[in-house]
Amino acid sequence: MQKTRKVLVTGACGQLGSEIRRLSAGSGDFIFTDYIGTEDILSLDICDPETVAACVTENSVGTIINCAAYTNVEKAEDEPELCRRINCEGVAVLADAALQAGVALIQISTDFVFDGAKGSPYLETDAPSPLSVYGRTKAESEYIVISSGVQGAIIRTAWLYSPYGRNFLKTMLHLGSTHESITVVDDQVGSPTYAADLAEAILMLLPVAGRKKGEIYNYSNAGACSWYGFAREIMRQAGLPCEVIPVTSSEYPQKAVRPAYSYLDKTKIAAELGLDVPQWQDSLKKCLERLI
Repeated sequence: MQKTRKVLVTGACGQLGSEIRRLSAGSGDFIFTDYIGTEDILSLDICDPETVAACVTENSVGTIINCAAYTNVEKAEDEPELCRRINCEGVAVLADAALQAGVALIQISTDFVFDGAKGSPYLETDAPSPLSVYGRTKAESEYIVISSGVQGAIIRTAWLYSPYGRNFLKTMLHLGSTHESITVVDDQVGSPTYAADLAEAILMLLPVAGRKKGEIYNYSNAGACSWYGFAREIMRQAGLPCEVIPVTSSEYPQKAVRPAYSYLDKTKIAAELGLDVPQWQDSLKKCLERLI
């Protein structure tokens, strides 16, 4: 009898990795890793070629889902080398290990590969034009995966939130319960993504990932909003009286330049996988039910 090939998930302690762990609990087909291991998570440095190669071969891995990433957009401006090491060099190591072992790689990317100047929803075929260190490293990681020739796919997502880790939703809930009013930028538009929804989409992609090669997909929740609109809806659904005041990006200066409009078109992944992409307001409600 042929041994079942495992799914290796890196960055298992992050938002997306944690949701994949939750959704796959009890299956026995997944191996979870992170830079710092825990009782049920293996320690794995994705930038170490020998360790990664050994992990793939010794565990009979059939697919790698790379959830490991440097995602602090602002801090990346001060730590470009570390950001590039994790987001580019680590991806190159994973792609090479997958290629040598003949396994598939699913790489997670971001709407920040775009400059936001298009003014209409971004398609998978639109050329990247990143504005920040973080965005440039993620765009480079896409090129690394595609040029390597490894089997698998790239999924671009945006504005990820969940009950795990640090994210915009949890920050707003904290501020909303401790402040009478807050200011949030209203001139950056995209779509929030509930990490559990993205995890489900990835699990649906798993059976066909080995038949893809450098295929790019977009996935975020349906519907567009600004960060201000997102914050207002959080306060409304959470029943918090905090007033949200809109401001422009110029009134809230940051080191990293963000795209003004980075809404992702999900038509391709919805059609290929038969996905019904939830509206962001509905997914926000589901997440809040787990948090409150």
